[in-house]
Amino acid sequence: MKKTLLFLSLFAAAGMNAQWTEQNTGFAEASRGVQNIEIINANVVWALGYDGTPADAIVQEFTRTTDGGANWVPGTIEIFDPSLTITNLSAVSATTAFAGAVDATLGGGGVYKTTDGGATWTNSNPGGYVTSGTLSSYFNVVHFFDENNGVTQGDPIGAGNGEFEVYRTTNGGTTWTLAPAASLPDPAAGEYGYNGGNVAAGNTFWFVTNKGKLYRTTDMGATWTKLNTPITDFSGTNTGGQIFFSDNNNGILIARTGPQATATYTLYKTTDGGTTWGTGASYTAPYRNVAYIKGTTVLVGTGTAGTVQSTAYSNDNGTTWTQIDSGTQRTSIAFLDGSTGWAGGFTDGVTGLGGIYKYSGAALGIEDIASNKTFKVYPNPTNSQLNLSGASINEVAVYDLLGKQVMTQKFSAQDQVSLNVSGLETGMYVLTATNDSGAKETVKFAKQ
Repeated sequence: MKKTLLFLSLFAAAGMNAQWTEQNTGFAEASRGVQNIEIINANVVWALGYDGTPADAIVQEFTRTTDGGANWVPGTIEIFDPSLTITNLSAVSATTAFAGAVDATLGGGGVYKTTDGGATWTNSNPGGYVTSGTLSSYFNVVHFFDENNGVTQGDPIGAGNGEFEVYRTTNGGTTWTLAPAASLPDPAAGEYGYNGGNVAAGNTFWFVTNKGKLYRTTDMGATWTKLNTPITDFSGTNTGGQIFFSDNNNGILIARTGPQATATYTLYKTTDGGTTWGTGASYTAPYRNVAYIKGTTVLVGTGTAGTVQSTAYSNDNGTTWTQIDSGTQRTSIAFLDGSTGWAGGFTDGVTGLGGIYKYSGAALGIEDIASNKTFKVYPNPTNSQLNLSGASINEVAVYDLLGKQVMTQKFSAQDQVSLNVSGLETGMYVLTATNDSGAKETVKFAKQ
């Protein structure tokens, strides 16, 4: 039986803190946990439920809010096979989402779609991930970049092209195309992927393997490259790791050495999408379940040091951390921007209430680092022209709050530049400026 990516031990705990507002997931069962939080916008959020008791039973449940968490409505991912474990959820709107599923012992599985807010689910790709005879499939993950473009990934097929079983859709899952062998680098002997070791930013998606490799696509699944990392296995007994990316290029790897109970950790950083990694630094912070505020250097994390549970944020890609609160265990975490985020919890063992937390503290990261900038952005807010002043600017990139790059422009080491942002939709954006020495700074601005 292949295991889910090992990194965190999740268990129920009690506590409260004013930086977070507890909300009710709606799950009736006690100790029902929350993982895989998918934020569509400030109002619409989906999340998977899981069994937070030692029994760790299979749970095929989700919860969803359309009013910023004031009300959560739970539901069942009805796929008519109770033996299938839900691998992950990829939501694209208030009504449409995709769920992956696999038999953790026998393999197979596939991707299921809802277009009615989770009331009904259908097999989106019934021809994929079939296990019979000499053909052995094992589903790992589904990810959608938008409502039309998505990918699924499974382990190398036991017969046929022998490559990782990867499908791509460009029409919202109506049809799926098996990735040609020529578009996928060959796996090593015995190489396979993991449930839970995947990450996306913009049009880029990465999945990890038991050989310590990253498979990356930068064009929504059309082509793939295979990248080395500083570790030999993403979920082995004595080595492991998790990757997190802010945008197409910038990310971190938190690597584990030794069994989880006695492990030490190392922080690696990349600025080229995982093609190369910097020299690792000892990582002693307890925050190993983290999420980027996309397009920035800001991470928000949850963790436990000894018996003390806390949340914190980092402005420098995980090098240093500032504690937000302590005393309450929180698990999965996701942030839309510096002010809007959720963290998983557990339903109360007596009443069944609670189960998820909405961040209600001061704005994190972006506002904090914006006050001490070398680069200055004005006017902010702006209707059409955005001016940027600073030393030797040679590149500017603009991202929406979901991490999608919406604009990029290069300059010849100028101290003042202007961007025409009139074509952007009204809303908040994140701008990253780079000077000729490679230094980067991030500023948040509003388009009116």
